[in-house]
Amino acid sequence: MLEVQVDRWLARRIPPASQVRLDQRRIFILPTRAGVAFGVALVPMLLVAINYQNSLAYALTFLLLSVFLVAILHTFRNLSGLNLKAAGGAPVFLGEQAHFHVTLESGGRGHQAVALGWPPQALQLLDVPADGACSVELHLPTQRRGWLRPRRLRVESRYPLGLLVAWSWVDLDQALLVYPRPRAGDLPLLAGHGEDDSDEGRHVLGPGADDYQGLRAYQPGDSRRRLHWKAYSRGQGLFVKDFAALAGRDIWLDLEQLDGDLEQRLGLLCHWVLQLTSRGQPFGLRLGAQQLGPDTGDAHREGCLRALALFGESR
Repeated sequence: MLEVQVDRWLARRIPPASQVRLDQRRIFILPTRAGVAFGVALVPMLLVAINYQNSLAYALTFLLLSVFLVAILHTFRNLSGLNLKAAGGAPVFLGEQAHFHVTLESGGRGHQAVALGWPPQALQLLDVPADGACSVELHLPTQRRGWLRPRRLRVESRYPLGLLVAWSWVDLDQALLVYPRPRAGDLPLLAGHGEDDSDEGRHVLGPGADDYQGLRAYQPGDSRRRLHWKAYSRGQGLFVKDFAALAGRDIWLDLEQLDGDLEQRLGLLCHWVLQLTSRGQPFGLRLGAQQLGPDTGDAHREGCLRALALFGESR
């Protein structure tokens, strides 16, 4: 309950935006453990100075206190004026690391030892030059297909002394698409251009039903049984044996023709979308009421993968 209230408060104070400039409303600051220990140590030093009326003890105590107070200003200024911009991220397959790109721009002066990331993962540390910018790639594990919208990004600085930590939680309103995990296997398909095809157009798409065509570069989801180990042992790279199915005819990949768990079926279709695209074989995709007509090319591939990723998601 408390976490929900904090999120609502942050949403009002630091609303989601593709670009955020850190200022006094968006920066929080507190002593670190070292800072608390430093402050606690000043108390007995002051008591000793008062008890013995020692000028040097007074001078040392107030000098250290002054250092602590000045450190508050410098720690805050190291984040103040920093601009953060969302730089996008490319789609990935389920199980891979999602890569989000963020650009940091200085507001004039430089910013040293700025750390950012999503706890509990380790934060990435970088310096932003004066009147300059730098980019950072942040990683998140993928746990489900569909849109991945990361939680608020933590930006912090302990510069210059590590006695205080200034931080902010920013929502750069980023999202990327997570495709299903490709799963190698055979599947039934419909060959033809319409629903009126006879039973002769029904085949099984798989290694055993295809004609050998040659070698091609390995892609995620390819069956290990089709790897060409001889080429790999000669240092020529990782290749798989390529097969062609139903050459010259359009292929339909239909979710309703498959049995089993939904995610497994989507993964199998994802695998064959990649396979058929790499061969230049026209194919269509049916996902319930949604239908993508037979086509080839990267645009068709991305459209099919997007449909698979978002199948069953609420609009």
